[in-house]
Amino acid sequence: MPLTNTVIKNAKPREKPYKLFDGGGLYIEIRPNGSKLWRLQYRYEGRQKLLSMGSYPTVTLKQARGKRDDAKKLLADGIDPSAARKAAKAAESDTFLAVAKEWYANQEKVWRPSYREKITRYIDKHLAPWLGSRPIAGIEPPELLEALRHIEGRGHHETAHTAHQVAGRIFAYGIATGRCRRNPANDIRGALAPAKTKNFASIHDPKEIGALLRAIDGYSGDFVTRQALRLLPLVFVRPGELRNAVWDEIDLDEALWKIPAERMKMARPHLIPLSRQSVYILEETHQLTSTADYVFPSIRSRGRPISENTLNAALRRLGYTKDQMTAHGFRSMASTRLHEMGWNPQAIERQLAHVERNSVKAAYNHAEHLEERKRMMQAWADYLDGLKDGAKVVPIHSADGL
Repeated sequence: MPLTNTVIKNAKPREKPYKLFDGGGLYIEIRPNGSKLWRLQYRYEGRQKLLSMGSYPTVTLKQARGKRDDAKKLLADGIDPSAARKAAKAAESDTFLAVAKEWYANQEKVWRPSYREKITRYIDKHLAPWLGSRPIAGIEPPELLEALRHIEGRGHHETAHTAHQVAGRIFAYGIATGRCRRNPANDIRGALAPAKTKNFASIHDPKEIGALLRAIDGYSGDFVTRQALRLLPLVFVRPGELRNAVWDEIDLDEALWKIPAERMKMARPHLIPLSRQSVYILEETHQLTSTADYVFPSIRSRGRPISENTLNAALRRLGYTKDQMTAHGFRSMASTRLHEMGWNPQAIERQLAHVERNSVKAAYNHAEHLEERKRMMQAWADYLDGLKDGAKVVPIHSADGL
């Protein structure tokens, strides 16, 4: 006699498991712990087999009967329902998105937080919507190209090229783990429109630098943002390195900021000599944010740093467009002026954390030219003070005149 919902609901657990049959091999097993599990008993190629079909009431009586009927259809076509289910699960784990997530999980331990965010964004926003549910082994070069053309169509050519690189790494992982045999990213090289590289907008004229520094001093927005803007020209680190700074990295007594390798773009530790002006700004900031981990915590949550858009938004608020000045542009400002003033190019490059091509040498030279860099950073801070005051400033040079 077929089952009813009333019979199933009223079925009480016993000392041992027992079965209530519905028909066509479908039954529900009542366990001593009270759980109620659907099972389908069937024969395939002369052998008795069992297929689990979920638990009641998550799977209703109607749904269980539907699963039974689907299984019967597969049997009528000569297909083993258990084998079909395993194949479906395998196919699900072999989609582009599944392989991408597995690749990401294997790599994220060695990535900086900002890089993890970037890769997540490229997968979730630019690749998964078009390729995510597709079996990775079935994706052909034209299909990948079409996905990237959607990005190009919005005018984001550089983003399309980066997404192409990320996809290539995912396909390479898929090959290594036996989920696909070819890397279609290799087959579409040269098919994307060239990306026009654009330098970060920056101000180099001394008078305009002075005006910018005075504008920053007069910034009327959030105090933490103002302090970050005041410090950035003095240390010319990358904006992400500044906003993620934590107090444990900064030694105000030694006037030294020690950024660990995991926070640097090139994964090398970096030392930043702090001028008297930098120390003063940090001491002011410390009075307000010393109880937070981050030097420049978010106004919304002290457990997070200011956002990646905060500094550029502040510059826009001061009246500087994205084509005039960016937070990243302070690096170009310092590099250009210091080179023009005759400072040792190697000291400048080390201060910018540009890594040696020789990776072995680079691993040991993070403190190279440190004494010269201390002199340079103090001279640079004094030079900026002069520009800000509007005085006639004599170009700064290193002690040896180089």
